[in-house]
Amino acid sequence: MSEKKSIGFVGTGVMGKSMAAHLLKAGHPVHIYTRTREKAEELLTQGAEWKSTVAEVAQASQVVVTMVGYPSDVEEVYFGDNGILENAAKGSYVIDMTTSSPRLAEKISSTAKELGLHALDAPVSGGDVGAREARLSIMAGGEKEDFEAVLPILQLMGQNIVYQGKAGAGQHTKMCNQIAIASGMIGVCEAIIYAEKARLDPSTVLKSIESGAAGSWSLSNLAPRIIKGNFEPGFYVKHFIKDMKIALESAEEMGLLTPGLKLAKDLYEELAEMGEENSGTHALYKRLKQ
Repeated sequence: MSEKKSIGFVGTGVMGKSMAAHLLKAGHPVHIYTRTREKAEELLTQGAEWKSTVAEVAQASQVVVTMVGYPSDVEEVYFGDNGILENAAKGSYVIDMTTSSPRLAEKISSTAKELGLHALDAPVSGGDVGAREARLSIMAGGEKEDFEAVLPILQLMGQNIVYQGKAGAGQHTKMCNQIAIASGMIGVCEAIIYAEKARLDPSTVLKSIESGAAGSWSLSNLAPRIIKGNFEPGFYVKHFIKDMKIALESAEEMGLLTPGLKLAKDLYEELAEMGEENSGTHALYKRLKQ
């Protein structure tokens, strides 16, 4: 898939906007749809073409990428008479990059096959910075040949791109990612609060610990935001709660005990009740500092 393909992009929020922009810069014709057109204005000025429905995006595109909020949103844009699957031409590729349910990814894949389409679940990690700098980690599930066909497109949006296995494998891998982040974010916030209580300079403490055994993406990228009092979202609290619920449901289906994940979900739900659901995930600091 080296030639320029017509690409549809559904969902141009905090991350989707940057991801679609990289496709435009690479010379691909990009057709976009998002519920709030204002969120797409910057892409339209860069040359993207607006479509008024998801169906129109699918009809105009050889590859359709989705980056929406919740599994219910994924279900809505893929299924039904006005959905992607019913309106995409045979042979088209559909790539859901939303963090969603592994079961739903399997459903999309099986339906796509029946319709002569190629489907991948390819959730991402890296937040707004990774999306902006095209450094996302992308975890892909689906048929190996389909993954290889769209790899050049994925490489425009990310760097660490790994094929994980059959349909749903990408979403299961993202659940592993979110489980690791959930408990890790508690530690990041607690460490900063501890430093403050000990009358240390948190920025100086960070210089000592971020490159040692405690090092993590969250510590290096989100701890500085906490210290500056910047809780703007690279990834929303409300979406992280959604992810943790999916991960807990999947873990329970497998009979897996995940106490760290459960604690994190409970704390984040309390944070959302404080009115912070649209803040970045590092706003957990506010809940723990109470």
